[in-house]
Amino acid sequence: MSVAAGAFLIFAASQVGTPGPANMALMATGARFGFKAALPFVAGVAFGKQLIIWPIGFGLMSLAATVPWLFMALKYVSAAYIIFLAWKVANLRLNTKSEAKAPGFAAGLIVHPLNPKAWAMIVGGFTAFVETGTPTLEATAVIAACLLACQIVLHPIWTFAGHKIAQTVAGTQMEVYLMWTLAALTVASVLFVLFAGAST
Repeated sequence: MSVAAGAFLIFAASQVGTPGPANMALMATGARFGFKAALPFVAGVAFGKQLIIWPIGFGLMSLAATVPWLFMALKYVSAAYIIFLAWKVANLRLNTKSEAKAPGFAAGLIVHPLNPKAWAMIVGGFTAFVETGTPTLEATAVIAACLLACQIVLHPIWTFAGHKIAQTVAGTQMEVYLMWTLAALTVASVLFVLFAGAST
């Protein structure tokens, strides 16, 4: 009765490190406001995943089995919100002289609770890497620690990548294409999770 922590860590790194709504938001924030200004947002995104790991670990999925329509509705509402954010990203411009402030820690906290990929990743972790009979606290703590470790390493990389790309394209014709590409990738990642979940 245990958690396959090593295998899950590899799975978590592959999921956290690949494109998804959160990473696109991080890249866009780094591009728009710079790496240092985006760090509070990065921290919020990392810790925000804990807000769904622990409830799932302690029985939220049993509620999903009882009221499946509620979770389906939340899934699509969350996807719609992220697509709305993608539209806003598409229309952002990398004007470093803007008085707009970078989103902070609190804004980052809500990214993963509204991220269908995060929900699928966490549920997959509990169902595929936790042996039956493992104590709930142990299982949840291991899943939470592995995901947080991956996020602490990989989320800043996405943010820094956005920052460096922006330094190259800001004020050029490529700026529009960059922001629309980030938005399109965000929408594509959300749709992929929705359709992948519907087909399983």
